[in-house]
Amino acid sequence: MDDRNRRRVTYRPSRVGGVVSLIFGLVFVAVGIFVVIPQAGWFGIVWTALAAVITVANVYAAFGGKYGRSQIEIEDDDAPHKSDAQARLEELRTLYDQRLITEEEYEKKRAEIIERL
Repeated sequence: MDDRNRRRVTYRPSRVGGVVSLIFGLVFVAVGIFVVIPQAGWFGIVWTALAAVITVANVYAAFGGKYGRSQIEIEDDDAPHKSDAQARLEELRTLYDQRLITEEEYEKKRAEIIERL
């Protein structure tokens, strides 16, 4: 995909998602404090710490001012697209220019592509 055909989109979790993350996170932290730490020792401490970090990160992503953003690249629908034939002809020419195919192979394949138009 050409850089001119891309635009940046940021994803931010919804407020509802932030509240759900907060509720479940607090439940996992409570389970860690009252169940896992007494029964599993160090593992319980690690469990509780990870649950707290994940909870804070999710809530911050949903409610924070300068949240950590997930970025994705999408193709812009308004951007001009190459036809399949044009792309195949360009690729064929590149192969020929790099001397990966002979002139006869180039001409034969070029004729086939043009014939399908």
